[in-house]
Amino acid sequence: MNIEKKNKAIKNFFASSKSIRWFILIGFTIIFTIILYPTLIITKHSYKLGDVAERDIKAPKYFLIEDEEAEEENRKKAAEEVLTVYDNNASLSVKLSRNVKQVFAEMADIFEAYKENQGNASSNKEIKPLSLNEKLRQLKESFEEAIGITVSDDAYKILIEEKFSNNIADLISRILTEIINNGVVINKDILLKESDKGIILRDVETKTEKVVYDLKSLYGLDQAKTMVRIVGQPMLKDMNYNLVNIIVDFVQKLIQPNITQNTNETEERKKRAAAEIKPVIYKIKTGEMLLREGEIITKVQLLKLKNLQTQTKKERILAISIGAAMIILCLLILTYILHIKHNSRFARNHNKNLMVMACMLIIILLFARLFAPLSEVLNQNSSFGISPSSIIFSIPIASGAMTICLLLCFNIAIPFAMVAAACTTLIFQNRFEIFIYFLLNSAMAAYWIQNCTERKVFIKTGLKLGLLNAVLSTAISFYISGFVDFKILEVWAFAFMGGIVAGIVTTGIAPLIEIAFGYTTDITLLELANLERPILRRLMIEAPGTYHHSVIVGNMVEAAAAEIGANPLLAKTCGYYHDIGKIKKPLYFIENQKNGRNKHDKLAPSMSKHILVAHVKEGVEMAKQNKLGQVIIDTIRQHHGTNLIAYFYEKAKKQKGEDAVKVDDFRYPGPKPQTKEAGLVMLADVVEAASRTLDNPTPSRIQGLVQNLINKVFSDGQINNCELTLKDLHKIAKTFNRILSGIHHHRIDYPEKSYSKNGKVKDESPDRQQAKRTQNFSGNDAEKGSGHLKRLGLS
Repeated sequence: MNIEKKNKAIKNFFASSKSIRWFILIGFTIIFTIILYPTLIITKHSYKLGDVAERDIKAPKYFLIEDEEAEEENRKKAAEEVLTVYDNNASLSVKLSRNVKQVFAEMADIFEAYKENQGNASSNKEIKPLSLNEKLRQLKESFEEAIGITVSDDAYKILIEEKFSNNIADLISRILTEIINNGVVINKDILLKESDKGIILRDVETKTEKVVYDLKSLYGLDQAKTMVRIVGQPMLKDMNYNLVNIIVDFVQKLIQPNITQNTNETEERKKRAAAEIKPVIYKIKTGEMLLREGEIITKVQLLKLKNLQTQTKKERILAISIGAAMIILCLLILTYILHIKHNSRFARNHNKNLMVMACMLIIILLFARLFAPLSEVLNQNSSFGISPSSIIFSIPIASGAMTICLLLCFNIAIPFAMVAAACTTLIFQNRFEIFIYFLLNSAMAAYWIQNCTERKVFIKTGLKLGLLNAVLSTAISFYISGFVDFKILEVWAFAFMGGIVAGIVTTGIAPLIEIAFGYTTDITLLELANLERPILRRLMIEAPGTYHHSVIVGNMVEAAAAEIGANPLLAKTCGYYHDIGKIKKPLYFIENQKNGRNKHDKLAPSMSKHILVAHVKEGVEMAKQNKLGQVIIDTIRQHHGTNLIAYFYEKAKKQKGEDAVKVDDFRYPGPKPQTKEAGLVMLADVVEAASRTLDNPTPSRIQGLVQNLINKVFSDGQINNCELTLKDLHKIAKTFNRILSGIHHHRIDYPEKSYSKNGKVKDESPDRQQAKRTQNFSGNDAEKGSGHLKRLGLS
C-alpha cells in the first residue's frame, strides 16, 4: 500500500510540479542553443582565393596570425633537405678475408696430417686405413660450414689437388677486399634517387660521417659480382682457367653489402629538423589594411581575413549564445503566460503537454538544421542550378503545428506555430520573410486539420498546404529579388512538395507521439466508436441492458456536445464505454435483471454499495487492458463523480437508524467530472436511467424529469469542475428532452382482430380504434423543479 502511494505521489509530482515545467523550459533552451550554435555567428566575408575584394577591410585591433600552412610547408621542406643516413661496415672485408685465409690454412694442415696418418696406418697392418675419398667427403662438409658458402665437388677436388694453396686464399682475399672496400649496397636504384643531394655515410664502428655525392661509384650487389672477374683479371691472368673460375666463384659467393640504409636514424634527423622550424607569425597592427577594394585576394590576405573573423567569433560567441538563449526564454515564457497557461484543455495534463510541445519543437528544428547547410552550400556554389530559397520552402515545419492541433487543440497550435516560426527564423539568419512564410503555413495547416477524423484528411491538408506554400513562396520571391533570377517553376515545385511532405510527416509522427504519451486523437476515437469492437460486443452479449443504455447515452451526449461546443466524437465514445465495468457482475444491475429477481434483496446495503462502486474501478481496469486511452479511462472514473447511492443509503437508514449511517459511506469515490464530455456522460447516465422508470413518459414528464435531475446534480456540486455553464445546461436539457421524447414517443394501440362465433371478422379496420389520450403532466412536473434551474430546456 505504501509503495502504491509512493508511486502515485511520484506520478503526481511529474504530472503537476512546477519544477518540472522549469526543467522542460531550460532543457529546451539549452538544446535549441546547441542546434542554433553553428549559425550564431554570421559570416560577414565569404571570399575565396582569387576573388576580387568588394571593399576595403582594415584591422580593428592589433593581433597575431600564425600561418600553420606555411609552417607545415617549411617543416616538410626541412625534412626533405635532411640527407639519408647509410651505415658503412668498413671491417667487413677484413673479417671475410681473415676467415678465408684461416679456413684454407686449416684445410692445408688437415691435408698434411692426413698423409702422415696414412703412413703410420700402412706400417700397422692390423688397422685398415680410411680411403682418401672418404676422408675428403668428411672434410668438405666442415670446409663449407667454416667458409660459409657451398662448394661443388669438382671445385673441391681442384682445391685438394692444389693442396688448399695459400696463394688461392690470398687471391680470393685481395679481390674480395678491393670490391667490398669500394662499397656494396643491396639496391643501387634506391641509392641513386639520392644523387641530387648525396648521402651521409657513417662508419659503424667509429661513428664518423662523411657526405658522399658520387653514388654511381658504389656497387650494387649484382654489379659487385659482375666486377669480380674485371677486378681479378690482372691478378689471375697467368693462372689455370679452372682455378680462375673457382676463385671468381668463391669471391662472388662471399660478397656481402657493407653499406646499408639506416631508416630509423634518418627519420629521427628529419623529425629534429622539422621540430627546429619556428612558427610563421604575422603581426597585424591596428588600422592595417587587410584588403583593398578591387584587389585579387592572395593566400596570405585570405589567411589574415579568416583569422580576424575567428578571433572576433571567439570574443562574441559567449555573449551571442547568452543573448539567443534569453530571447528564446522570453519568447517561450510570454507565449506560455498569454496563450497556454490558462487554457482549460491544456491544464489537465500540464507537464505532459509541455513535454510534447518541446519534443515537437526539437523535431522540426532538427529538420530546419538539416536543411540549413544545404541552403548555404547552394548559396556559395551556383553550379547546382537550385536557389537556396527553394530548399527552404520545402522544409515541413508545418507538421509540428498539425501534430499539436491533433493532440491538443487549435488554440494551442497557433502559439506553437508562432514559436516554431520564430525559432526557425533564427536558424536562417533572422530573415523576416522566412518567419512570415512558416507562421502562415503552420497556422493554416493547423486550421485545416483541426477536425480530422479520417486518414485521408492528412493528404487533403498536405495538398491545400502545398497550394498555399506556392502562393506564399511566389510573394516572398518577388519581395526578395523582384523579377530577377526568379525561377517560378522551381519555387512552386519545392513549395508544393513542402506541403505534401508536411502531411506525410504528420501522418507518421502523430501516431508515434499518441502512443508514446497516451493521447487519443479523433481518428482513434472513431475507431473506438465502432460498435463491433470486442469489448462492446461482449457488453452486448453479457449485459444487454447496459449495452442498450450505453448506446443511448452515447447518442444523447453526442447531440448535446455538438450544441455546447464540446467534442461530439469524444463524448459519444465515452458514452459507449462508461459502464463496461458492469460486465464483471451484470446481474447486480437492474437493467440486466430478469424475471423481477433482484440479487440485492439478500444483501446488506453496504455490500450492495460496494458492488455498485466496484463497477467503476473494474471499468477502469478493463479500459486499460483494452488500451482505450487515458481520456476514456478518466471519463469512466469520473462519470459518477461523488454522487450519493440514494436507494441503498435510505435502505441502510431504515435498517440501522439515521444516526448509525454516514452519508459519505454511500457515495462514489470520485473524482468529479473534469471535462465537459465527462460532465455530459454523468448527466446523460442519470437522465437515461431515470427515464426508464416513467410509467407514462410523455414529453412533459420527460421534461420535468430532465430538469429535476440536472438541478439535483448541479445543486450537489458534481459539475463544478467541468466548465459547464448555465447556458450549456439549458442546451443540454433541451437536447436530452428531444432525444428521450423521440425514444419514448406514443404509438397507436392497434386492436387485435375479433371474430364472431360464426368466424366472421368483427371491427376489422384499425382506423376505428382511437388512440389513448396522453395525459399532460407539464404543470405538475414543472413544479417539481427546484431552484433557479427549474425551467431548463423549456425554450
